[in-house]
Amino acid sequence: MSSLSRELVFLILQFLDEEKFKETVHKLEQESGFFFNMRYFEETVTNGEWDDVEKYLSGFTKVDDNRYSMKIFFEIRKQKYLEALDKRDRAKAVEILVKDLKVFSAFNEELFKEITQLLTLENFRDNEQLSKYGDTKSARGIMLAELKKLIEANPLFRDKLQFPSLKNSRLRTLINQSLNWQHQLCKNPKANPDIKTLFVDHTCGQPNGARAPSPVTNPLMGAVPKAGGFPPLSAHGPFQPAPAPLPTSLAGWMANPSPVPHPSASAGPMGLATANNTAAILKRPRTPPTNNPAMDYQTADSEHVLKRPRPFGISDEVNNLPVNILPVAYTGQSHGQSSYSSDDLPKTVVMSLPQGSTVKSMDFHPVQQILLLVGTNMGDIMVWDLGSRERLAIKNFKVWELGSCSMGLQASLANDYPASVNRVMWSPDGTLFGVAYSKHIVHLYSYHNGDDLRNHLEIEAHVGSVNDLAFSYPNKLCVVTCGDDRFIKVWDANTGSKQYTFEGHEAPVYSVCPHHKESIQFIFSTATDGKIKAWLYDNLGSRVDYDAPGHSSTTMAYSADGTRLFSCGTNKEGDSYIVEWNESEGAVKRTYHGLGKRSVGVVQFDTTKNRFLAAGDEFLVKFWDMDNINLLMTTDAEGGLPASPCIRFNKEGILLAVSTNENGIKILANQEGIRLLRTMENRSFDASRVASAAVVKAPAIGTFPPANPAVGASIGDRAAPVAAMVGMNSDNRSLVDVKPRIADESGEKSRIWKLTEINEQSQCRSLRLPDNLTAMRVSRLMYTNSGLAILALASNAVHKLWKWQRNDRNITTKATASVAPQLWQPSSGILMTNEISDTNPEDAVPCFALSKNDSYVMSASGGKVSLFNMMTFKTMTTFMPPPPAATFLAFHPQDNNIIAIGMEDSSIQIYNVRVDEVFFILKLIFCDSLC
Repeated sequence: MSSLSRELVFLILQFLDEEKFKETVHKLEQESGFFFNMRYFEETVTNGEWDDVEKYLSGFTKVDDNRYSMKIFFEIRKQKYLEALDKRDRAKAVEILVKDLKVFSAFNEELFKEITQLLTLENFRDNEQLSKYGDTKSARGIMLAELKKLIEANPLFRDKLQFPSLKNSRLRTLINQSLNWQHQLCKNPKANPDIKTLFVDHTCGQPNGARAPSPVTNPLMGAVPKAGGFPPLSAHGPFQPAPAPLPTSLAGWMANPSPVPHPSASAGPMGLATANNTAAILKRPRTPPTNNPAMDYQTADSEHVLKRPRPFGISDEVNNLPVNILPVAYTGQSHGQSSYSSDDLPKTVVMSLPQGSTVKSMDFHPVQQILLLVGTNMGDIMVWDLGSRERLAIKNFKVWELGSCSMGLQASLANDYPASVNRVMWSPDGTLFGVAYSKHIVHLYSYHNGDDLRNHLEIEAHVGSVNDLAFSYPNKLCVVTCGDDRFIKVWDANTGSKQYTFEGHEAPVYSVCPHHKESIQFIFSTATDGKIKAWLYDNLGSRVDYDAPGHSSTTMAYSADGTRLFSCGTNKEGDSYIVEWNESEGAVKRTYHGLGKRSVGVVQFDTTKNRFLAAGDEFLVKFWDMDNINLLMTTDAEGGLPASPCIRFNKEGILLAVSTNENGIKILANQEGIRLLRTMENRSFDASRVASAAVVKAPAIGTFPPANPAVGASIGDRAAPVAAMVGMNSDNRSLVDVKPRIADESGEKSRIWKLTEINEQSQCRSLRLPDNLTAMRVSRLMYTNSGLAILALASNAVHKLWKWQRNDRNITTKATASVAPQLWQPSSGILMTNEISDTNPEDAVPCFALSKNDSYVMSASGGKVSLFNMMTFKTMTTFMPPPPAATFLAFHPQDNNIIAIGMEDSSIQIYNVRVDEVFFILKLIFCDSLC
């Protein structure tokens, strides 16, 4: 199939999705094999629709295509088998064993026998490897996470997991352009042509009023019961016709709370008395009617086509006639005038910060506005000083008091999947910050400037994921949390004692938004089923219960002055909505245009200056004036943004942090923000800060378990705990890094580097590296990936590291021959030293490899292979004693746990450090004769 034909399939997929032909969309995805809809796949797996799962997969891969595909089908069929056993349906289990799992016996007969033996057990959990198997829902969730990793690693799915970035209704736009062109070719073009079919080329009627013949059969929409041709996109909005009014007004929801079926349970009243006769804040929402379809559907594309010079001699008057029969909503262009200048928005990229793993949440310090708090999907949290571009502090996820954890949390910690950060947030005064994790836990840290970060409170807040947290002050500082267990809880931020538990949602609670009006304190909460509720700090249940636009997973936020309420969310179909609410009516006041279809993940948004809204969508940052529903402007931040980037303004709105595809953050600034950063960059550096920066400035270490490509290495490989290697901060974590992004200079643009010829001696500079250690022959030498240091391995198996320090002659700390680097050692004074075998050191073949983010070095000098931490020089582990000895080492580019080791016997071993296991051994075979 040609490239254009392939693109046509994508246009048809977009059209079918916009028209809500759901089954047809997925059927075309499967039959074409061009786009694997991960959201649909997740839904079918979660619902246990195994036949649909395998049928959909069959459009992209078969069982025996490769080891990843084999593992995918094995995990699905194994789960189906275990569920049948769990239901005591032996006949079904035997059928699955014979029809579905038998195929894998050819690859691992022992495993198939072990699976068969489960039939003899009364409860398959009596098998040691399956003892941690929970309920069906949790088991499917664990399996789904592993399947997603296998699919992403499978080369057959390459370039099929991301839907192309298209403007809304692209197919209709192209048809409109074609109709415009056909109309311009008419001999007698009419000002308002009447086009009723696409089955033949358009021609206008004759001058005497007679119409040109048109087909009488197969009208455009005759087979589909939809009047008026294609309905405008606005007809597919989130709102249905307004329901009949409620018999009683809910205007006094705060003063006269009504009982609800799910009363809240309080762990102790906080002494907050609700004022009587309080003015209403919200009513029961009244659903607005469908937007008026009478609007200008002319798109930028069709305008561009009309304004092109044409070689056929048609007059400009005819050339500019607007013909647009199919309604197309184009959201990438603002048709209104903003009441504010876009110059006030931070849109200039001034720096990039490497994180090492995917950014999930960010928050600027409320007082020190150049301090940025970041949380990642690997459970890491970091504090960055944007003025100096230093990472001041880093904390990896680690349970502080494991002995006091519930059994549910301990079971969750035992699996291979790291705890992700769902939300980070500073307290109002910036002395504390909270971290909500995907595994039960909330951590509160106290911050004492610089790198002084101290543990404050650890709270096992919810069963399952803690989805959001926020600080509130009903009568003392509290933390409000919500989670998958459908509860909202309020905790004392000083003691950690639980103050309130609010119950009433029927789905996992997605976000919370505490606020106050005059003396009334309340909390908005949203759930994944699109329900929004409001709570007072009492035991009387929720005061309102209404739907978010499109029944979306929604976050809510107030303007800086607290007078205007906004929300932004994305539903399961990928439709996103950003709206302003009328609090007094409990209804949507205005819906902003410009968010795309098929959003990947939930679109995040933020507000600033009581003037602007911003959202990360379609690989862009989009801005709106709060008083104008049309887009004000967009920026791609010089490229490299994910489909739905995480964004966050600082308090003054002069800086904007945006997450990137390369596991980093870009900082955008307006002119005031640029001046602030320059001021901070020019301040004098404290000597102690420079010394500490040498330790903490390396890129962050992300961690995630690799997808095991071996087919069914264990029947309980998702449930059984795996002994992990001790990593940084002595926590049991696997190691990973991704390609780092070196921070750009302020305002620096991308450059095109050219080779330079060196013909004169004056063009070269030499520099002798200072060395106060024992002088030995250098066996291996390399620059670090960041280009900021040189690492050497000497013949005595000792490593030496030279770093360029920041000073007046080298502000950037980059490698240069103009300034000598310093031989660097940690404060402990230890050296990175390899083990040496009993053989002659001169006969050994030294080798080493550096991880992509310069955090780890793998090395050998004829003895065992050693893994060192580059920031502490500590030996993290040693393995693989000779013979044979290692002669070459290479990290996997995306997973530091996977290492390729070339051996002196000409074999290559693929080794997993985390589980201390050799996956594959590749051997060179010599043939005596040609085959």
